[in-house]
Amino acid sequence: MSKTAAFAIVETYASSAEAVAGGHRTFCSKQKWLAYGEIINGRYAMLGAVGAIAPEILGKAGLIPAETALLWFRTGVIPPAGTYNYWADPYTLFVFEMALMGFAEHRRFQDWAKPGSMGKQYFLGFEKYLGGSGEPAYPGGPLFNPLGFGKDEKSLKDLKLKEVKNGRLAMFAILGYFIQGLVTGVGPCQNLLDHLADPFNNNVLTNLKFH
Repeated sequence: MSKTAAFAIVETYASSAEAVAGGHRTFCSKQKWLAYGEIINGRYAMLGAVGAIAPEILGKAGLIPAETALLWFRTGVIPPAGTYNYWADPYTLFVFEMALMGFAEHRRFQDWAKPGSMGKQYFLGFEKYLGGSGEPAYPGGPLFNPLGFGKDEKSLKDLKLKEVKNGRLAMFAILGYFIQGLVTGVGPCQNLLDHLADPFNNNVLTNLKFH
């Protein structure tokens, strides 16, 4: 075998190995991004699940006025279904909320791409609290962990696992809210009360007409 052929084989092998290594790095990076995204979406879902059902529960308990005890899909979150009179029409509120969320998400992505960078950018004096811990999903500090949970490694690991599990459950709950709202036209609390009152005639199969 000539030296040229030998060098060609070695070079081809090296290129293949580098491509595999590069693919592995890309896969690992995507895995980290997806894991991070699951945590963030789980947190949003937990907040959303509670926020969507709370007014309905508080209204039924008589703790808030009936005019503010709105079903989640009639609060303006879905503009065509919005019924409450805020300081602006539902479409304006929707665009305003999207702009605010876009700003927050942009800063969150910056911190994920370069952990700690938000602590170096001026932000009305709050930047000293936004430096994070070096782990974007768990920034800690007085703003994001004011009660100081997870002081030791074991308890922090347990809390992380519980958060992911509850976040996944909340994401399913939000999906259930959407389906229930479309199919039954009432809120999740009322759906639960109807089911408890007559479980054989008020359930997934009967509501979706699988009977």
